[in-house]
Amino acid sequence: MARSEKGFTLIELMIVVVIIGIIAAVAIPSYQRNVESTRRTTAQGDLLELAQFMERRYTNGYDYRDAGGNAPTLPFTTMPRQGTGTFYNYAFVGNVQRSEYTLRATPAGSQAGDDCGWLQINEAGTRTSESGDAWCWQ
Repeated sequence: MARSEKGFTLIELMIVVVIIGIIAAVAIPSYQRNVESTRRTTAQGDLLELAQFMERRYTNGYDYRDAGGNAPTLPFTTMPRQGTGTFYNYAFVGNVQRSEYTLRATPAGSQAGDDCGWLQINEAGTRTSESGDAWCWQ
């Protein structure tokens, strides 16, 4: 009577390890691109919120600057607004004029490798990115 062995052979185990490695090689970069895209979308929403903040300032006195002629203080300058780690920094590009401004979201930390680079919006609502790709603002 033959005795049956239980368990896996080394070859079966190595086949499973190779399959898991292939799946991980495909899934991890895809996941990272998805995370970058989600953070970029959040930064776009934040820029639109900051643009609305600037438009409210303008409706109060027809001037984007503060009383001293300087750029106003933004209500927040990083994303995320709370917690640890920074993925985007928000700031004005150049000087804020009486009737014009440009806001920029600059990627930082683990977001620094994003294909789009910085994102910008100005007083006219013109949206641009460092890469110049139209899909960066979609």
